[in-house]
Amino acid sequence: MAGGGNAIRGSRVGAGPMGEAERGEAAPRQAVAYYCSHEHRSVVTFAVEAQIPESWDCPKCGLPASLDSENPPPAPRIEPYKTHLAYVKERRSDAEAKDILNEALQTLRSRRKAGDIIF
Repeated sequence: MAGGGNAIRGSRVGAGPMGEAERGEAAPRQAVAYYCSHEHRSVVTFAVEAQIPESWDCPKCGLPASLDSENPPPAPRIEPYKTHLAYVKERRSDAEAKDILNEALQTLRSRRKAGDIIF
């Protein structure tokens, strides 16, 4: 036997929507608009007594947004991925690199002269 199509599942007799009488009064709120550099306008609701942040991440594009619609914050500069060689070049000068290369070449040449097999 299949049940009727108009039964409300998960409810009981006397259950109804919770009103403000059961939850209490809602705190007074204020809507604050934030603007990002892609010209998105995001409205965020805060309690009246809450401290309003100067910036907020735009929910549409993820860029930082501010309260000033005329001067939104610029998009953060994304640094490109650095290779291992780029990190080494930051730590070593060209002179140090030449010294290390010459030392490695001398070691390699001395092994060849000695008859060591290098794979």
